Amino acid sequence: MRRLGPGLITGAADDDPSGIATYSQAGAQFGFGLLWTMLLTYPLMVAIQLVSARMGRVTGKGLATNLRRHYSPAVLYFAVLLLFIANTINIAADIAAMGAAAKLVLGGPVQLYVVLLGVFSLLLQMFMPYERYARYLKWLTLTLFAYVAIAFVIPVDWKAVGLSIVKPPIVFSAPYLTTVVAVLGTTISPYLFFWQASQEVEEIRSSPVQQPLLRAPIQATAQLKRINLDTWVGMGLSNGIAFFIILSAAATLHAHHIEVNTTADAASALKPIAGNLAFALFSLGIIGTGMLALPVLAGSAAYAAAGTMKWRNSLALQVNLAKQFYAVIAVSILGGVALTFTHFDPIKALYWSAVINGLAAVPIMALVMLMSGNRRVMGEFAVVGLLRIFGWIATAAMGLAAIGMFWPG
Repeated sequence: MRRLGPGLITGAADDDPSGIATYSQAGAQFGFGLLWTMLLTYPLMVAIQLVSARMGRVTGKGLATNLRRHYSPAVLYFAVLLLFIANTINIAADIAAMGAAAKLVLGGPVQLYVVLLGVFSLLLQMFMPYERYARYLKWLTLTLFAYVAIAFVIPVDWKAVGLSIVKPPIVFSAPYLTTVVAVLGTTISPYLFFWQASQEVEEIRSSPVQQPLLRAPIQATAQLKRINLDTWVGMGLSNGIAFFIILSAAATLHAHHIEVNTTADAASALKPIAGNLAFALFSLGIIGTGMLALPVLAGSAAYAAAGTMKWRNSLALQVNLAKQFYAVIAVSILGGVALTFTHFDPIKALYWSAVINGLAAVPIMALVMLMSGNRRVMGEFAVVGLLRIFGWIATAAMGLAAIGMFWPG
């Protein structure tokens, strides 16, 4: 367990409120018909996250810094702007869902909870190291295993589940393909690439013994082995939970023709094992994963901006030592809070933030793959072989899904 770090936290943060809502909608709307996406996303997600993590460990720099060093300013600004827009919308959707989840249990005005949760998250990020409070918040995410338990409590047609995976009932229609993009977008999101690369850089900074692999290739065997284990386990946890959220929503909501239009609808998927406590259990999961994900979303934007502008950056630094870095975090969180006052529907916002992530991921993934295979960037550790193949397959899959979203009908 001591060897697990950035990959595990990245995987845990991936099942954020946006993910829970999107997977619930996918299961409620299409039954078992989208379970196949989780078997597709797992190896593809591992590939792109491995590439990102390796880049951080090999170069000792985040993705934005590497983009600045090796590409034109226009390419850099385009990638960072895409990330910032997608992240701010995602933050707004997550905070709105957290506020709606709090209202389910406590009552009262949603906007009050939105402001309180947003400000609380910002203060934690500014005055407490992420790793310290993440240790405690991760326990709240154990509520997500309730979705796993449902599959073994209620009758599930496992034959239908197996057939939907072996022979996916793919429908070439705009609603189906848009949902595929949403599922892929909430699973393979741009902020995760920037975050995991930056966390590898943070790991290097945390110990004088550790060095970028370009400077200390002797450390490569141990570090690349750790990154592989960390990423496979972290992404396995993320995709496994996602699989069971879709399965649980299909077996409960889709089976009873219940659409997910509100947070209460999504929470009702937990009723088979939680009964009247379903809303409380759902709210704990939404708020817990949201509090884990908000620093990742805001932090990845801050790392990208700092790499672009050559600012000091680290969540381990005090605010007065990295003022611009923390200013970006504040703008991201407070900008997300402000967006919630437009009174958009939390569930629809979560879904469409996933779609936006799916669209934004494609060009960023292409840039990451180009850098990872470039010996000017990665030296002798340039990504080759199966990892490179699967990284490009992941990029192509996201691109095809994005194009398919505009399929007529």
